[in-house]
Amino acid sequence: MQDGFNSTKFGLLVKDVKYALGTQINSTNNLVLVDALQRMGVEHHFQQEIQSILQKEYEQSACFYKYQNHHDISLCFRLLRQEGYHVSADVFKRFKNNDDGTFGLNLSQDVNGLIDLYEASQLGVEGEHILDEVANYSGEHLNACLANSDSCDEARIIKETLKYPYHKSLASCKAKSFINNFKGINGWGRSTLQELANMDYSITKEIHQHELAQVSRWWKSLGLAEELKLLRDQPLKWYTWSMAVLQDPRMSQQRIELAKCISFVYVIDDIFDVYGTIEELTLFTQAVNRWELSAMVDLPEYMRSPYKALYNTINSVGYNIYKIYGQNPTQNLRNTWGNLCNAFLKEAKWFASGVVPSTNEYLKNGLVSSGVQAVLVHMFYLLGLGVSSIHLEDVSAISSSVATILRLWDDLGSAKDEDQEGKDGSYIECYMKENKDTSIELAREHVINLIEDEWKKLNKEHLHLMSPSSRSFSKASLNSARMVPLMYSYDDNQSLPILQEYIKSMLYGDLSM
Repeated sequence: MQDGFNSTKFGLLVKDVKYALGTQINSTNNLVLVDALQRMGVEHHFQQEIQSILQKEYEQSACFYKYQNHHDISLCFRLLRQEGYHVSADVFKRFKNNDDGTFGLNLSQDVNGLIDLYEASQLGVEGEHILDEVANYSGEHLNACLANSDSCDEARIIKETLKYPYHKSLASCKAKSFINNFKGINGWGRSTLQELANMDYSITKEIHQHELAQVSRWWKSLGLAEELKLLRDQPLKWYTWSMAVLQDPRMSQQRIELAKCISFVYVIDDIFDVYGTIEELTLFTQAVNRWELSAMVDLPEYMRSPYKALYNTINSVGYNIYKIYGQNPTQNLRNTWGNLCNAFLKEAKWFASGVVPSTNEYLKNGLVSSGVQAVLVHMFYLLGLGVSSIHLEDVSAISSSVATILRLWDDLGSAKDEDQEGKDGSYIECYMKENKDTSIELAREHVINLIEDEWKKLNKEHLHLMSPSSRSFSKASLNSARMVPLMYSYDDNQSLPILQEYIKSMLYGDLSM
């Protein structure tokens, strides 16, 4: 714990907020408070109280009759959907004109109302055409407001909303701005919540720094970066994935173990991308599928250390899960690495022979080679779902959606990762071969539409997996998809400024603007 941290003061702040959550007379104020706690990243202190409020809202939510304006309805709809309550989107039909079916013009100049509508529309699932209409209407009018805005602050907020809507963004990425601009709720809560958020941030930052130090020591102890100079040596980046995906401060051990798994996705990718010949990669894939230390004797010298490190690390992760939950998932964990290498090898053979696969074939293989499914299987067991009523097959659809979003986002990027010379094709290349008359701009637009459609599938699976036994996995899967734009939004200098700012904020900064 930080020197000078006042645990008594922190406890009193938490108590004050719990009292407010239990005594707010106006249900709208309760929802605004819940939203504020989630946006500040401190909701884990109030899970029971928030659940009680939202359950009550859900039980009274038939057509949202008690709410008369678009702000209240949008907020209630979004908060309930976020927490797994499948409330009907038909409520937004109330804002359409009876005469011609268009949305009321009285909304078109209400920037805050348009933002609320746009944010709510991001939680749609396939077939909810009314939410598509809401998104198009609010997006179109927000762009018009942006073009005519005289306020720098208003323009910044509109741009941020359109590019990074809350549901598709990491809450921790937006928390700093929200905390500093928070004005309170009807005169209450500004200093209380800001002080609470600042104290909580200090605690969490220290936890993350300690975890990063552990992961960095572990990585250095393997010696792989010294032995294989072309490997990416990025324990900070790998840990950042874990930090973003598993945001509950109490999940320290899970974050550390998950970061180890993520590191090997990158290590194996580099072996396939910049090191091995097809013959060597085939031997490596066979060895991983065998999962025996004796298989090392058949490998080239440079492959032996990474193979042994993978073998020992994943067996250790499996044993640690066994010690906590009483079930050893190592067989299922090792299978994911065999599947990953099989997918990498298929891509390597395509590239070596000059084959451009069909878009369907490329994407089917790419879901595995993205590494997402391997990582999420490990996360499944690290979160204890292996001893719950949930089975791996129950989370295959949400894993597939996250993998699709990552693969397509990755392929949208015009820059390769730092210091990487290898090539492994892209969906856009396959699409343009199938559609010879299309332009690169139309191909990219097609990919962006595919990502939008996949988010609707992800939203649907999220709703299905919000039972008490699987909600931690569902939320972490959503965070995985939210993390993707940070990892693949390269600028003209082939760097990742959004990711760098996020890391600086979470690990080394403070909450003051």
